Amino acid sequence: MLLQLLIGSIVVTLSIIVEVIFIFFAVQRMSKLGETKVFSSKLLAMMFYLVGITLWLLIAFSIVTWVWALTLFSLGSFSSLEEALYFSMVAFTSLGFGDLLLGDDWRLLSGMIAANGLLLFGLNTAVLVETLRQVLLAMSLNTKPTESAES
Repeated sequence: MLLQLLIGSIVVTLSIIVEVIFIFFAVQRMSKLGETKVFSSKLLAMMFYLVGITLWLLIAFSIVTWVWALTLFSLGSFSSLEEALYFSMVAFTSLGFGDLLLGDDWRLLSGMIAANGLLLFGLNTAVLVETLRQVLLAMSLNTKPTESAES
């Protein structure tokens, strides 16, 4: 049981680090893109920012589900990487179909994966809401998103 909690805690911590790194680079990149006058339309600018950051955060989610899948596969919980990835995705999204289950030796990890997914979905929702707020504020002030955050 302690080994499950230790491994799960390490992977949860690693996934949070991955997510924070992606968020950091998203904020950095979006502030640089805001300096260009590429878009003639406010709607296009808003769509670009929101679609871009959403896809970027989805990449981070994908990496985290792969980390969980590789962990489960390396622990011998599943006979194929596809099964491990499928279980990881289903547990991470808290969908939990139940068609694949972890053995008794590692079943605590399934709850940790689900909790990890809930935490990261919440974090990403906060980032998306703040991005939308910044974009809308910048559009109303006719400035780039990062300028409105600094004032």
